[in-house]
Amino acid sequence: YLEGERARGQRHVNVDPAKLSVLFRPLPPMLVKPIAPAECQSMPELRAQALACTRCEHLVASRKQVVFGVGNEAADILFVGEAPGADDDARGEPFVGAAGELLTRMLKAMDLAREEVYITNILKCRPDTPNQRNDHRAPTAHEMATCSDWLHRQIDFIQPKVIVALGKVAVGGLLEMENAPITKMRGTWHTYRGIPLMPTFHPAYLLHKETMQNK
Repeated sequence: YLEGERARGQRHVNVDPAKLSVLFRPLPPMLVKPIAPAECQSMPELRAQALACTRCEHLVASRKQVVFGVGNEAADILFVGEAPGADDDARGEPFVGAAGELLTRMLKAMDLAREEVYITNILKCRPDTPNQRNDHRAPTAHEMATCSDWLHRQIDFIQPKVIVALGKVAVGGLLEMENAPITKMRGTWHTYRGIPLMPTFHPAYLLHKETMQNK
């Protein structure tokens, strides 16, 4: 946030002392960073570890498989969504449903193929939907924080030049923002782990609200 303000020319920010004091409080146990994945020397080793992950018991019980990621492991551009959908969970590959088809067409319009970029999600397992009629829900902040080490290690291996965050949930999860204002943030550069990050709409949003302005 501060880097973004500085990029817009701001040199000072006002902070409520009460809010500032929160930075000095210990994190609640549920927000403590989980143990990092075991050391590995390659993306295939990391994938093997991720496919066997059992950190979130409720997700392990409901998932068909872990959806690790797909594409060029030395890609310049990394696309990050929020979590796998039903089609992704069935095939073990991110963005293979209707939203994935739209993303593929968007890449083609940029003279890119899926094989040239890398596509993944913050959460590697499909969110469970117990006792709900709706078969989809957004991942929680705790679930994304628990799973974020896998993404961090992917970034370490890929070393992308640019990260594109797809949708407000992915933007909020990456930048640790609650209710990220995606309409205002898209088109504005941010930084994630030292890498330029561009927020934009999730393809699923465009499927429902396909206007020239949104495009």
